[in-house]
Formats: sequence, C-alpha cells, structure tokens
Amino acid sequence: QLQLVESGGGLVQPGGSLRLSCATSGSTLEDYATGWFRQAPGKEREAVACISSSGSSTIYADSVKGRFTISRDNAKNTVYLQMNSLQPEDTAVYYCAAAISLSNCLRPDYWGQGTQVTVSS
Repeated sequence: QLQLVESGGGLVQPGGSLRLSCATSGSTLEDYATGWFRQAPGKEREAVACISSSGSSTIYADSVKGRFTISRDNAKNTVYLQMNSLQPEDTAVYYCAAAISLSNCLRPDYWGQGTQVTVSS
C-alpha cells in the first residue's frame, strides 16, 4: 500500500508562487508515475501534471503550461509541483496520485489526502 502525503499548500496572492511536495513513507515512489490533480469547489477533479517514474517525461494541462513545473527526486521519494504566476482560478484542493505508468496517470491507483491552495488578494 502506497501512502502519499502532500504538503506546501496555503494562501498566496495573485502572481505569487508555491511549491507543493508529495512524499511517501515506508514505500518507494520511484516505481510509480506520479501526477498532481486539483478540484475546485463545485467542479470536477482535473489532472494538472504527470511525470514518469524516471522523471524523463512530463505532461501538463493546457491551463498550467508555462506556469507549473512537475519534478521528482527519487532519492528523497518526493515529487514536487512548482506553481508560478498563480491566479485565483488556480484555487483548489491539490492531490498527489500514483500510477503504474505515465500512460495510466489519469487512472491512478493511489491518492493522497490533498492540500488546499488559495489564491486571493
């Protein structure tokens, strides 16, 4: 059983930045492709970015391309989401999820509990 724990959320002003982290304990994350998803109030959960197990391949939603960067440090069992130029429409609960491969990133097998990101002045 893979347990994912997100951290790094919070309140930020428009145009600001945050870095989210997704870590595991007791298991290795490097065997899994990992993705970040978000769900805003009243909206469906959507995929934001995915990264392959090696970190060599990434996929981004059009809405965050050029602003968000997904990366991973397998030595630390951690995946990151660097979010720049944040806008109010980025406000959501952000979830980390793990899948057996990048092609399965939209159908992950494991989910974290989520971390709230609020963009507001």
